[in-house]
Amino acid sequence: MERAAWEHWLSWSPGLVVGQGCPLHAGTDAGDALEYNPNLLDDPQWPCGKHKRVLIFASYMTTVIEYVKPSDLKKDMNGTFREKFPHIKLTLSKIRSLKREMRNLSEECSLEPVTVSMAYVYFEKLVLQGKLNKQNRKLCAGACVLLAAKISSDLRRSEVKQLIDKLEERFRFNRRDLIGFEFTVLVALELALYLPESQVLPHYRRLTQQF
Repeated sequence: MERAAWEHWLSWSPGLVVGQGCPLHAGTDAGDALEYNPNLLDDPQWPCGKHKRVLIFASYMTTVIEYVKPSDLKKDMNGTFREKFPHIKLTLSKIRSLKREMRNLSEECSLEPVTVSMAYVYFEKLVLQGKLNKQNRKLCAGACVLLAAKISSDLRRSEVKQLIDKLEERFRFNRRDLIGFEFTVLVALELALYLPESQVLPHYRRLTQQF
């Protein structure tokens, strides 16, 4: 991170307490080695699993998805995801639920879709590295939104305070833990908060169809 951006981030983080709150999971070598793909966790193929059949004809190909109860579909999706990513401690349905919470809160706070997109990238990178678990998942989601808002938006101090108030209310954690965990996430992301367009744009396109 450039020095000016680092100083700007610190200026919005009074009373920073490093090391308090839930720590990030150590992750695994397999998780750390994964190259980030912004389409992976939002891949529409995931819910289909064994219920999808691909039919190939002479001039075209089509996909047929049989009817299945939502609970069975969810179970199948999470099972397939667990087999592919055994180092990730959360189910795919829980990951997507947290992302919806991040999006809904951002709408309430009038954050731009690009800010939510950046928060998604931070969050998914940590997920794919295997650093999240049941204990730290909400703090991680909140910290990713807060970091993205500070980097991508020209927020006043009062607006940052309002955002922290909303995060504390929505995710039900203590603001002091959030401020400490924000630095933990920053370090886990290796201070790489400025993202290439190729990582942000797929999320942005999906979000602008939902907002």
